[in-house]
Amino acid sequence: MVIAWVVLGAALLWFELHHMAFYALFGAVGCAAAAIVAALAPSAVPAQVLCAVVVATLGIVTVRPFVNRRFPQHRGGHVALGVHGGLVGQDAVTLDEVGDPGQVGHARLAGERWLAISANGAVIPTGTKVYVMEVRGTTLVVWPSRELFGADGDPGGFEQEEGA
Repeated sequence: MVIAWVVLGAALLWFELHHMAFYALFGAVGCAAAAIVAALAPSAVPAQVLCAVVVATLGIVTVRPFVNRRFPQHRGGHVALGVHGGLVGQDAVTLDEVGDPGQVGHARLAGERWLAISANGAVIPTGTKVYVMEVRGTTLVVWPSRELFGADGDPGGFEQEEGA
């Protein structure tokens, strides 16, 4: 049973590393606790399961809220609310030329590489700071920040919404 608990815990850790929701992490900790119980009492399977459930539940209830609050500060970049709602209004940088839908380029936003097209179809050169106007599927619709806000960063009559 020890091996089964270790394998299940490793699978939960692998899942956690890909999703970072901090639920599977505590399931893996519960599996580690159950593996210890299995090493001490191999035939006490109900005690092993109870130990895994109790440890995982305690971790989720007591530690997860703290970890969840602290994590975005170390991840870097913007943590978006909703699927795309938090991306609109963010600044990005073009990684190659970005043009109309026939000339899709790429932009770096929150440390990730995104497909990008120009909002007006004009070609935006590589390395240009851009403003995300909209998100269509997995493609950012961008506009050069310099044109939108001017060289000095003044919005030039544009009213920014609160929270943007």
